[in-house]
Amino acid sequence: MPPVPPMPLIPLLVPDMPTAEQLLPWLRRIDAARRYTNFGPLAGELEAQLASRFGAAAGHVVSVANCTLGLELTLGALGLAPGARVLLPALSFVATATAVLRAGMRPVLSDIDAKTWSLSPRIAREAVRARAIDCVMPVATFGRAQEAGAWDRFADESGVPVLVDAAGAFGNQRPAERIHQVFSLHATKSLGIGEGGFLLTPDAGVAARLRRLSNFGIELPSGIVPVAGTNAKLSEYHAAVGLAALATWEERAERRRALARRYQSALRRACAALAFQARPSGGVYTIFPVRLPDAADAVSVAALLAARGVETRRWYHPLLSEHPAFLAAETTGGLPAARGLSGRILGLPFHLRLSGSDLERICSAVAAAVAGAR
Repeated sequence: MPPVPPMPLIPLLVPDMPTAEQLLPWLRRIDAARRYTNFGPLAGELEAQLASRFGAAAGHVVSVANCTLGLELTLGALGLAPGARVLLPALSFVATATAVLRAGMRPVLSDIDAKTWSLSPRIAREAVRARAIDCVMPVATFGRAQEAGAWDRFADESGVPVLVDAAGAFGNQRPAERIHQVFSLHATKSLGIGEGGFLLTPDAGVAARLRRLSNFGIELPSGIVPVAGTNAKLSEYHAAVGLAALATWEERAERRRALARRYQSALRRACAALAFQARPSGGVYTIFPVRLPDAADAVSVAALLAARGVETRRWYHPLLSEHPAFLAAETTGGLPAARGLSGRILGLPFHLRLSGSDLERICSAVAAAVAGAR
């Protein structure tokens, strides 16, 4: 009997980027202007369009080469001193902590809310009452929006600045009156341009300082550098991709919303033992995480799914506190909720190329893998 051919792979993520045809008008504008970077006209137009999508309360948008640099430089733009202590969740992508270290500051790792999987204002209040905290950096974990109004109140009450790592939350995270938010435009995000990001801030001074820091810290027109920055400007080519992507944003966002609702409903029917992050069903998401039951070994589940041609990823494992680069970071308590989730979260395939048959195959494979890994 001939061997059974392997199942075709269902990939974890497939970038949803503009086509060459959609890009062409914008590339022709670059050719005509002969501006390629250094705050060019397309970068300015992209910033204006992004700001308009947040409405009258948007404040100021500053584009940057990527979200990590945006976080790093915004910490500097807030006027925080070297060695400042920045509170952030222990359950997050490594770039959240990397940005703090590269800004010359100290990460302080906190626990998370067990339902939202995020650092909350309540947890932050407890932390600032117990120790000196100079800035709080909550994360829009897996694209789940942080409550802007709640963080505005926290900033008012505590006097501690808040910088949200909103990397995957474009379309979900709303503008605020006091807090600052940095978004990613990486290729895998719902609004992807390859590499890029932007700051959304209500503070004109913070926006101006970030723009200066993203251009090596050069103060124009004098050319003097009062505070050293780096090169974090967004190129005109990346801005062109962003403008082309925004032209079809509404249609693609609605497709993501519909896919997420259909996916979660199908998984609930196929495998009732799974748990999900508490996040609005109307959100625009780029990642589809599930929490495995305690009795199911995550490594075994991932291996069984791989054998069935379903690619997965264990976000975010291990916790930041367990990476060698961050072992010296202070933690707030024993991180019980974060430790309970670490190693139990599994990211499943989620992208606009998933078909109905793909969803059926994924759900069936997940149910079998969870049952087989107990």
